[in-house]
Amino acid sequence: MAAVIGFLGAGNMGAAIIKGLAAVPAVSALAFDLDTAKVDALAGAGLAQKAQTPEALAAGSDYLVLCVKPQYLATAMEALAPHLRPGTVVCSIVAGVTMARLRELTGGACPVVRVMPNTPALVGAGQFALCLDDPALAPEAKAFVEELFAKLGRTYVLSEQFFDAFTGLAGSGPAYVLYFMEALIESGVYMGFPRDKAADIVTGLFAGTAKLAAKSGNHPSLLREMVTSPAGTTIEALMHLDRQAVRAAIIDAAVASRDRSKKLGG
Repeated sequence: MAAVIGFLGAGNMGAAIIKGLAAVPAVSALAFDLDTAKVDALAGAGLAQKAQTPEALAAGSDYLVLCVKPQYLATAMEALAPHLRPGTVVCSIVAGVTMARLRELTGGACPVVRVMPNTPALVGAGQFALCLDDPALAPEAKAFVEELFAKLGRTYVLSEQFFDAFTGLAGSGPAYVLYFMEALIESGVYMGFPRDKAADIVTGLFAGTAKLAAKSGNHPSLLREMVTSPAGTTIEALMHLDRQAVRAAIIDAAVASRDRSKKLGG
């Protein structure tokens, strides 16, 4: 099915999705951003056409992806909503904006989809929660939305009640991983490695371990046991982490992120 995908906002995530569209046949992108240089760059690369106004974006899109900051969404939708067509599907990646709020902002003019991405989408390895619960959303539209976001990583169709938990686990998750990477890099520097070498070692460590976890089919606990010899160096390190309650702190951090997401959405 040929379709025009409109993008309100062409920042990092919007641009990443637009670039992912190159792998989807019979699809074209249309974009609007107040920072016209961002859209001009995408247009210059042949990745998107430039919409001159938000109204033109709404009128020309079969699917409209909202990629703006939460504080700007209401104002933007005031201009867009009157020009939405009944067949247009509005997909929002705006953090904390509920399905009910999306219906309110669109005036009930068309179906809505809520999406929660994470930043590895920038390199085609993202995770996307999709809420496809709108009764007005046709089956073919549901399938198309899944296909679209699957080009940038993995998709998970979830009821909206799980979106705050997904935010705490996967939406904020890259920051937890990078935080731990930073700490390991600092440990390498402390033990004498040049910073660039420590960063390279740690980046390779995470990439390789993630690949092992994904490809082996074994639970992470079993993989951890493989490298944890009795009375060895690894068990010494793990015991130190457990004495510091690091596992509990990680769990508490994800729950805190979930709870903050609930407050933002409330």
